[in-house]
Amino acid sequence: MSEFSIGGRRIGTGCRPFIIAEMSGNHNGSLERAKAIVKAIADSGADALKLQTYTADTMTIRSDKPDFRIEDKDSLWSGRNLYDLYEEAHTPWEWHKPLFDYAKSLGMVAFSTPFDATAVDFLETLEVPLYKIASFENTDLPLIRKVAATGKPMIISAGTASLAEIDEALNAARKGGAKHIVLLKCTSSYPAPASEANLMTIPYLAALFGVPVGLSDHTQGIGTSIAAVALGGVAIEKHVTLSRSEGGVDSAFSLEPQELAMLVKESAQAFDSLGQVQYAPSKSEEASRRFRRSLYVVKPMVKGEAFTEVNLRAIRPGFGLKPAEGEAIRAGAVAACDIEAGTALRVQHLVWR
Repeated sequence: MSEFSIGGRRIGTGCRPFIIAEMSGNHNGSLERAKAIVKAIADSGADALKLQTYTADTMTIRSDKPDFRIEDKDSLWSGRNLYDLYEEAHTPWEWHKPLFDYAKSLGMVAFSTPFDATAVDFLETLEVPLYKIASFENTDLPLIRKVAATGKPMIISAGTASLAEIDEALNAARKGGAKHIVLLKCTSSYPAPASEANLMTIPYLAALFGVPVGLSDHTQGIGTSIAAVALGGVAIEKHVTLSRSEGGVDSAFSLEPQELAMLVKESAQAFDSLGQVQYAPSKSEEASRRFRRSLYVVKPMVKGEAFTEVNLRAIRPGFGLKPAEGEAIRAGAVAACDIEAGTALRVQHLVWR
């Protein structure tokens, strides 16, 4: 599976997870709040800021017909008109450059999700280093081909897609010119129940399609993301807000800054803990081996005295013979010399009868 580098960060199998913080509409229409979110993301240690590049007019049309309303009663946006929702949530295009510049000045990668061809053209003028294809656009093969034609790495979210549709998206990207692709497992509900994350799909997708796979996580908290790292997830994307209590279109399933910082820390630790297959004691365990049980003479013994349950016990520390040898020693050996109490039993202390 291919690895690639963005802004000095390696992304791919065998690399520390690439942590992407999605601002989405959590700026609540304020550029200053948007900049504050960027600063909080940088302070957390996340690798990348991601925006979404669209307008209400590039996403849909202004209509109040039933098709254009969100009727699902369980949705965060139940009853909303699509056009009005996107009008509220979009990030103004004139904000992109100052936000990207600010993110880069703070040491982060900055990129976006384009939702139509005009967004790709616009983002190309800003020289974004990579692109994300959103779940609801993963069947928009013309958009995928246009992004692929830039030659830049692509992240494709697989939410709502069948295996056949994922295959079509990847083929379109590859044939369009993309050389580096990361696929994200995603459950496209907001918030998504952890019980439907189905993270076991991550290694399956990686093996099936031969691409690095990560997670676009809409569950609440960081537990699902950490589990994805343990299953080989190479990238984690989470929505971020300054404060859920202050509201925002995506705030209910977004991380607050301290939670994002915890995700960065714990995902790195989860990755480091994977290591390799090992059955022998690790380097850090060597000093602890002394605390295992071993055979000790616990009562003074004289030469020729038989070993018994009273004078020979398996206790800590571990400098004597192994406890498993005790039964045979008590049955068939005597002391080869006088032995003080508190002596670790060694072979030289034994004479076999």
